[in-house]
Amino acid sequence: MSDPRPDDAGPESSRKERSPWLPPRWFVRVAWVVHRALYRITAGKYALRTVTPKLWGMLRLTVVGRRTGKERNVILAYIEDGPNLVLMPMNGWADPEPAWWLNLQAHPQAVVEMPKGERRTVRARLASDDERARLWPAYARVSKGLDGYATRRSRETKLVILEPVRSPADSAA
Repeated sequence: MSDPRPDDAGPESSRKERSPWLPPRWFVRVAWVVHRALYRITAGKYALRTVTPKLWGMLRLTVVGRRTGKERNVILAYIEDGPNLVLMPMNGWADPEPAWWLNLQAHPQAVVEMPKGERRTVRARLASDDERARLWPAYARVSKGLDGYATRRSRETKLVILEPVRSPADSAA
């Protein structure tokens, strides 16, 4: 059977690492529903976490729907790069882009809720090639098997950078 990925799919797909096992799609979707329910039931206490040297953090991202204009929430993994937060727009390692990333492309300003209730207004942008080359290994250090999972996609997995938005009150201080 031939490999459906193009040769230029990215540095992570150039490895001959075997793709790790993934649970069936229905299981992934159920896990997302359970995670959101855990967030609601515990008011975020057990659904979000800070980044550690060995594990990525979890945040809650609120975006504006590109078609509906309504707020949409999703819980995502992140790493930190100085004041910026770095996300991977993947859909449970499936090929289609996740809705939250499509929404951010249409409306880049969003709000994130961090562990311990901190809220930040951010602006999203795609990482440049140089930033991606620097940040991918940082993500791989806290996400075991990242390169292998990335080979499951037919294209390079992007990285999204959420930059803090300064309010006028911040400028006056």
